[in-house]
Amino acid sequence: MTNKRRTTSTNPAVSNKKPSRFSDWLTTERLIIGGSLGLTAVIIGVIVVISGQRNYVTNAVIDGIQIISGLVATHTDAAVEYPQTPPAGGPHNAVWQTCGVYVEPLVNEHAVHSLEHGAVWITYQPDLPADQLQTLQDLTRRGTHRLLSPYPGIDSPIVVSAWGYQLHLERADDPRLGLFIAKYEQGPSTPELGATCSGGETRTVAQLSQ
Repeated sequence: MTNKRRTTSTNPAVSNKKPSRFSDWLTTERLIIGGSLGLTAVIIGVIVVISGQRNYVTNAVIDGIQIISGLVATHTDAAVEYPQTPPAGGPHNAVWQTCGVYVEPLVNEHAVHSLEHGAVWITYQPDLPADQLQTLQDLTRRGTHRLLSPYPGIDSPIVVSAWGYQLHLERADDPRLGLFIAKYEQGPSTPELGATCSGGETRTVAQLSQ
């Protein structure tokens, strides 16, 4: 009687192992569903964080801020005598000042129109130290509705203005400056929320007087 031996394949391409229960469970559909749920959770988490940050900024109390009420947003071709220096709102020219960095003083009436569009106007004494001026320039370039210019005669080294709000600062690294910008750049008090701050006047006082 011949003994029959059971042979085992040595071909590496052939596996005698039974599929695991995990591989049976891990189908393509489950992978897709799991990935979608994970992505949704991440998105929800990001939204919650951003909403929390916005609520914090909106409700933040900024020490030293001045509130200017009773402002009218009318257009005029005449020069305006503003009660604040620099102005923080009121009648203004029909053309806004294009937001950005300027190294010469601006016409008040054009800059005020930019405030109506939600811009934050950072003004500084002409003798502000170079390192602080560089900080202000970098900060201005990081936003679409930020305006920077020297303003001779102001009573603080730096004065930052939005429509109806103003803050006097001693230094460019004061944390209240960033909080002011975060709260009032295109903020809820903007008369023309969503309006552009580009495509307007780009000339300074000196250039317009030539």
